[in-house]
Amino acid sequence: MDTHVKILGILHIVFGALGLLAGLFVMALFGGIAGLVGAFGNGGESIIAIPILGGIGALVLIACLVLSLPGLIAGIGLLKYRSWARVLTIILSVLNLFNFPFGTALGVYGLWVLLSNDTQRLFNGRSAAATA
Repeated sequence: MDTHVKILGILHIVFGALGLLAGLFVMALFGGIAGLVGAFGNGGESIIAIPILGGIGALVLIACLVLSLPGLIAGIGLLKYRSWARVLTIILSVLNLFNFPFGTALGVYGLWVLLSNDTQRLFNGRSAAATA
């Protein structure tokens, strides 16, 4: 199960990084569109449109940060065998079940790995060794 925990941690890091990249891409896209509207727009309408476009891009970026950072943090914690990361990843796996199709697969795999008795012993053994 040690290998499965590492794979699960890497998958959460990858999915979290992809979410962050998507948020940055949308922010750059809407920022670019706002710049084009400002450069080629006419007067009053462009003054109204620029902050709206920038605001939409910023909201998408914030949403992607809120949704992706917990996965990144959980993935890093899993690679270090932190007990809090196991609990966080179980919660994220349950939430990922509703994110069809890739999130569902990640959620099922995460629950299978983290709710196993071998994994529970693995995390208990590592945390006991770390405190000793």
